[in-house]
Amino acid sequence: MKDVNVTTLRQNLPDYLAQVEQGETLRVTLRGRVIAEITPPAPDRDQSDAARARLRGSLLRYDAPFEPVIAPDEWEMNRDIKRDTNQ
Repeated sequence: MKDVNVTTLRQNLPDYLAQVEQGETLRVTLRGRVIAEITPPAPDRDQSDAARARLRGSLLRYDAPFEPVIAPDEWEMNRDIKRDTNQ
C-alpha cells in the first residue's frame, strides 16, 4: 500500500490510476493525515460465484500429505548434490 499526497496525486493521476488498475491500493494523504483510500474494484458477485463453481470439487485428496510425492533421489536438486559430492 502506497501513500501519496493530494497534490502529487492530482499532478500524476493517470499514473496512479494505472497502478490501482494493476492491483495496488493507494492511501491519499493531506498534511500527513490519511483522508482516503483508492483500491481496485471488488469482483462482481456473479464473477465470484462462477469462480467458486469452477473450483468446487477440484481439491485433490492426499492420504499421506506429509510424505514426499516423488522419491528423494528423483529430485533434480538432490541429483546435483550427489554429483557434487562424487567429484
